[in-house]
Amino acid sequence: MRSDDIVGLIMAAGYSTRFGSDKRSATLADGQTLLQATTAMAQPLFHETYVVIRAGDNAAALELNSEAIIRAPETPIGLGTSIGVAFQHLLTHSHRATAAAVLLGDMPWIKPDAFATLLPKATENTIVRPIYDGNAGHPVIFGRQFWPELAGLQGDMGARTIIQKHHNACRLITVADVGVLRDVDRPDDLVMS
Repeated sequence: MRSDDIVGLIMAAGYSTRFGSDKRSATLADGQTLLQATTAMAQPLFHETYVVIRAGDNAAALELNSEAIIRAPETPIGLGTSIGVAFQHLLTHSHRATAAAVLLGDMPWIKPDAFATLLPKATENTIVRPIYDGNAGHPVIFGRQFWPELAGLQGDMGARTIIQKHHNACRLITVADVGVLRDVDRPDDLVMS
């Protein structure tokens, strides 16, 4: 299932402080790096997929070849800054998509069935978020109506304040995939359980 009117945005500009090294290049059991696995999961799902990386990152060293790159500013950087830069890019390049799915670069285990459940629910004026076992996860799909607010984000807060502000527009969709919650913070998290 591929969506032609939803853009994929992979946030991969963080510093991996809890991991102890650059987790984007950590190798998974199948031989792919963490970031490669996440982009490989996302690319077939969207007409366009962007990866947000740090200003000084070498895309080739991260083994990003065909992905469109958005560079976050030098400092300060946080998830909010990465999201803000991504949505500034979409707005200034007159992107015609109706929504954008925000994915985290350290979450490669989301199954296609979860996307098949979430993507059809996205509209220009909704925020779609998966729920597994009562917990909200990723991706979060933001309708175009929210892009200007998202473009103004800075710092490390992410989009939580925008989700809370527009809670009436938020659609929490139950999925049967723990992958929507599973991220990598420490080396032990790389092992699929």
